[in-house]
Amino acid sequence: MSSTPSSQLLLRRDFAAFFTTQLLGAFNDNLFKNALVIWISSTQASAFGLSPAMMITLCTGVFILPFFLFSATAGQLSDRYEKTPVLRVVKGAEIVIMAVAATAFMQGNLSVLLGTLFLMGAQSAFVGPVKYSILPQLLAADELVAGNALVETGTFLAILLGTIAGGVLILMPDGPLLVAVGVSVTALLGFVGSYLVPRLAPGSADVVVSKNPFTPTLEILRITKRVRAVFLSVLGISWFWLFGAVLLSLFPVYARETLHASDHVVTLFLSFFCVGIALGSMLTEKISGKNLELGLVPFGSIGMTAFTLDLFFVGAPSVTPAELYTVTEFLALPDTPRILVDLFGISVFGGFFTVPLYTLLQQRSQDDERSRVIAGNNILNALFMVLGAGLLAGLFAAEVAVHQVFLVLAVLSFGVAVYLYTLLPEFLLRFYAFLLSRVMYRLTVTGHENIPATGPVVLVSNHVAFNDWLIVGGSVRRPARFVMDYRISQTPFVSRLFRAAKVIPIAPAHENAEVMEQAFAKIAEELRNGELVCVFPEGKLTSTGEMNSFKSGVERIIAETPCPVVPMALGGLWGSMFSRKDGPAMSKAPSRFRAKLTLTIGEPIPPERVSAKLLEETVRSMLPERERD
Repeated sequence: MSSTPSSQLLLRRDFAAFFTTQLLGAFNDNLFKNALVIWISSTQASAFGLSPAMMITLCTGVFILPFFLFSATAGQLSDRYEKTPVLRVVKGAEIVIMAVAATAFMQGNLSVLLGTLFLMGAQSAFVGPVKYSILPQLLAADELVAGNALVETGTFLAILLGTIAGGVLILMPDGPLLVAVGVSVTALLGFVGSYLVPRLAPGSADVVVSKNPFTPTLEILRITKRVRAVFLSVLGISWFWLFGAVLLSLFPVYARETLHASDHVVTLFLSFFCVGIALGSMLTEKISGKNLELGLVPFGSIGMTAFTLDLFFVGAPSVTPAELYTVTEFLALPDTPRILVDLFGISVFGGFFTVPLYTLLQQRSQDDERSRVIAGNNILNALFMVLGAGLLAGLFAAEVAVHQVFLVLAVLSFGVAVYLYTLLPEFLLRFYAFLLSRVMYRLTVTGHENIPATGPVVLVSNHVAFNDWLIVGGSVRRPARFVMDYRISQTPFVSRLFRAAKVIPIAPAHENAEVMEQAFAKIAEELRNGELVCVFPEGKLTSTGEMNSFKSGVERIIAETPCPVVPMALGGLWGSMFSRKDGPAMSKAPSRFRAKLTLTIGEPIPPERVSAKLLEETVRSMLPERERD
């Protein structure tokens, strides 16, 4: 568990100010949007010759359009200038926009309200790059997961509360006046909060802010694609927003036409969904602790797919009531618990899916480009949401039943997951490592901070069992390349997993000198590229439980590519089915389920001090006492 848990982050003035400012912005957006939509529906207001139903659809497009138009400029501004002044200017603009909106609500002027909705979308487009790029500057690396979990939790709870508040206020006597006061006061509080956020250095003062929003949009998308893992994370996040947008659009139709329930049941669905996302986000932080746990991403996609598929299997009720079910009547129906569990499950696993992706995006994007990468993320998010609206419209035009749309979503979710994990196997590898270290074993890791965050590093560890590499790979925060005996790397069934993990096969010189030389050349190439390479200098699994002598190969690696070496000691694996205790590895049934493991990560040793003997002595000294001799 993180040494700086969420509760402690909220007590810090800098983070609390940023968190409150962000939460108030999300609340105000949804208060205003939902109040406007319900006002149009209840008063049958129209403009430009469009029906009220078309006006409601138009509202979504009016709010999303600024993300296409202004996200690129927003990303440039956020990288070029100090983020806090940018945030303050944007929050100040929100006060003016909401003052205009308040006046328009009082006058019942729909045209002006649509204009202010567009401006609120623009304001949100400018806030986005600041919001997510400010976190890595505000928080330490081991606080990012907790910070992102809190931001996601606060955002979805603010969406829920803002949506409910907008609907409740606008339907009360003097509703437009109450909404006008609500949005104005919230905007003012958000502006005050922005002045409590500390000033932070700009990402890159060399960025030129273009007045033309279209050319930098293409440039920003190219920047977003520069780091493969970051771009695939953006695609994953964008898929989630498409998935969520379609699901939220389905709620009113699903409640009324399929379940024959009132609009209040829609609010119940929205509550379950938003609270589930919040809970999933917080659980992600609790499970991950300080470590970015990418293994939760596949776990999240599996849960989202499974619960969405179950909504399809629930089907439609066979009995149509004379009147729409109230919330109380709906809760008494036999299928209701299953529906609510499915909605809650989708959203909880959605939290598992998105929080690690946002954290990866922040950690692996370059400091001087981070705001523009996040702007690219916002552009693609908006594009995917538009595609989601088109998908839903197409399915309805084809007369696909509402509950069958859940089947389409589940199939697409599965397909997107396969696509992402095929292109970036790191997600699946971390998933396997997560299951191994958190389900099969109880792993305790100490010394995360000893692995440099960037640059070439060689990790060395004792070699106890065949699954050493998975446990180490799932424990360190950076993706690692593992050096492995070439015969093991060719093992049937799992050889594809090794290739996906970019394992470097090596052979003893007396067996295959060519493979050995290729391995050293590949290791040097990976280190020159700034990667993390893990070797097991014993060269073979222990047959007795005692650590073997370290070979001199690690000395050659450092001589060819000087870099720090981080020693690690893995304890507790001797006796598992993957070790050679009581016979060949993997020749016996599992007998140590939930055994305690330890991974101790030592301080880096500079290249000029590296020797096989020193590394062996260091690793041996870090092992649990019973495993040292």
